[in-house]
Amino acid sequence: MDLAIKLIVFLPLVAAAIAGLFCRVIGDRPAQIVTCAGLLIAAALSVFVFVRIGFGPEDGKLIVVRLFSWFNSGTVDVAWSLRVDTLTAVMLIVVTGVSSMVHVYSIGYMAEDPSVPRFMAYLSLFTFFMLMLVTADNLVQLFFGWEGVGLASYLLIGFWYDKPSANAAAMKAFIVNRVGDFGFALGIFAVWMLTGSVTFNEIFAKAHDMSTMHFVFLGKEVPALECACLLLFVGAMGKSAQLGLHTWLPDAMEGPTPVSALIHAATMVTAGVFMVCRLSPLFELAPTASQVVTLVGAATAFFAATIGLTQFDIKRVVAYSTCSQLGYMFFAAGVGAYSAAMFHLMTHAFFKALLFLGSGSVIHCLHHEQDMRKMGGVKEKAPQTFILMWIGTLALAGIGIPMIFGHGIGFAGFHSKDAILEGAFAAHSTVGQIAYWLGIAGAFMTAFYSARLMFMTFYGKYRGDHHTWDHAHESPLVMLIPLYVLATGAVLAGFVAYPWFVGESWEHFWGHAIAVHATEHILHAMHQIPHWAGLLPLLMGVAGIALSYVYYVARPDLPAKTVAMFRPLHTFFYNKWYFDELYDAMFVQPALAIGRLFWKKGDGATIDGLGPDNVAARAQDVAGVLSRFQSGYLYQYAFMMLLGVAALVTYFVVMVR
Repeated sequence: MDLAIKLIVFLPLVAAAIAGLFCRVIGDRPAQIVTCAGLLIAAALSVFVFVRIGFGPEDGKLIVVRLFSWFNSGTVDVAWSLRVDTLTAVMLIVVTGVSSMVHVYSIGYMAEDPSVPRFMAYLSLFTFFMLMLVTADNLVQLFFGWEGVGLASYLLIGFWYDKPSANAAAMKAFIVNRVGDFGFALGIFAVWMLTGSVTFNEIFAKAHDMSTMHFVFLGKEVPALECACLLLFVGAMGKSAQLGLHTWLPDAMEGPTPVSALIHAATMVTAGVFMVCRLSPLFELAPTASQVVTLVGAATAFFAATIGLTQFDIKRVVAYSTCSQLGYMFFAAGVGAYSAAMFHLMTHAFFKALLFLGSGSVIHCLHHEQDMRKMGGVKEKAPQTFILMWIGTLALAGIGIPMIFGHGIGFAGFHSKDAILEGAFAAHSTVGQIAYWLGIAGAFMTAFYSARLMFMTFYGKYRGDHHTWDHAHESPLVMLIPLYVLATGAVLAGFVAYPWFVGESWEHFWGHAIAVHATEHILHAMHQIPHWAGLLPLLMGVAGIALSYVYYVARPDLPAKTVAMFRPLHTFFYNKWYFDELYDAMFVQPALAIGRLFWKKGDGATIDGLGPDNVAARAQDVAGVLSRFQSGYLYQYAFMMLLGVAALVTYFVVMVR
């Protein structure tokens, strides 16, 4: 088991090193083979670990593989260890499963790119950092993986560095994430100050003691654990693109489509959800912080869905959908339904990666066209992509048949999203009710804009360039195989995994990987909610798809009329609630003005003006004066020599006296 865990984590790193460092020696195809093989082996081993941990005996629910001592300073001893419990095992399946499919898909999608080995190396490097994050046994090691995925995402988003927009998007993602990471680092410092440790087992053992601690700030007593959890959640907000720190996610679509699927569907953006669930024993004892998590998640779910209604870039629609679904995961964790949050994280990985890679298949089919207004009728050219995209759409919309075999049967999102909304309703709190109703509204909008994407892309007549249409074609098999694998997960994952995550077998499956008391309370309460509360999400999904059909198939004149009727609201949503403009006015322009002031007045006028530039200018002035005597005439040189002799004589006469 220990060897399998080590191989899962380090095979992607070895593959990245081979592809990245020896690309000129081995070439494109071997680099693809090495990286794909490394991830496929890691994915197979992850299934083995998942079965052994999730369904093994109670005393085998936690395995810690100590590699070496990282550093020892005073009382702080940080070891480099690989912690694998059920929570980690689920993430291993998600990360290696999606990443391996993205690697295989990239063989076809990036076939014409001149930097294939570099791209494959970046993908594998990102996967290694993500695996380090989910297997961390302490907060410092988790922070290493946390920052590592930030670095790798910067490299991947800006992969096409000759595009200014890609460079700007990479910088934006990196900087916005640093804002959240600053809060995360402060949270780690706070936990260490309160417990004297950064190792999870020791922190969890002192959680109840932390809940009684206070510190004085500005003359007021502040609950220490609440403050620490809020700071930690700020880090999650940045990494998981929650409201306020979300602006980097849509711009990150400038990277190649496989990057969008890997980073923004199942891995990096879910790191914040994983972190909150990993630290659930702390959040369980911090009710105020949990309420903040709930409200921020619910607001994000609603906010991102409103923007998704108005976008035309096929990848941006899916990106805002990701942002919205992450909000669902957070408000599930906020009300204590940690197992439901992880359930949706797992199912979302399948159908959202399917939608991203399916969008890439459409873009590949139409020779890099991404504007849905220039699409239409694509199902004629790409029938397999059409069917697979519908599977992802129905899973995202949460379509299924309730109350069959106990918990219903349907696509993956039907089971996991319903579990989240039922958990929010069952919380019987004000924030829970707010989250439930915002989630219901979000479910309707999600179904509408997801179906809108399908109808605008695959139905009706083609609206783009006819030369592109003549050369449009279905994607190659190497791109379709990953789609079929992910589609299988989008169909079966929810129904199969429901008993393990939130059903009758949850307690044995999870063990002590998440906060048991909070989870037990909320899962029990979920079975006692009114029938209509559990049925409403499905009705919203069906209604959203039906209304979208009316707007974009039956009556295609309605969208323009609706936009004209609600022009200000549409403009507000289309411009993303003007967050970018607000941040530009509040932070970017003042920062540029301050920088320009320090540059011109501080560095240029003061430091250089009085320092090096001033000395150089005076030396130049003196040199200018002396240069006038270098005329080239002999009589002037003789006169200057005579003046020199007279000056020397005068000096000696004065000195003798």
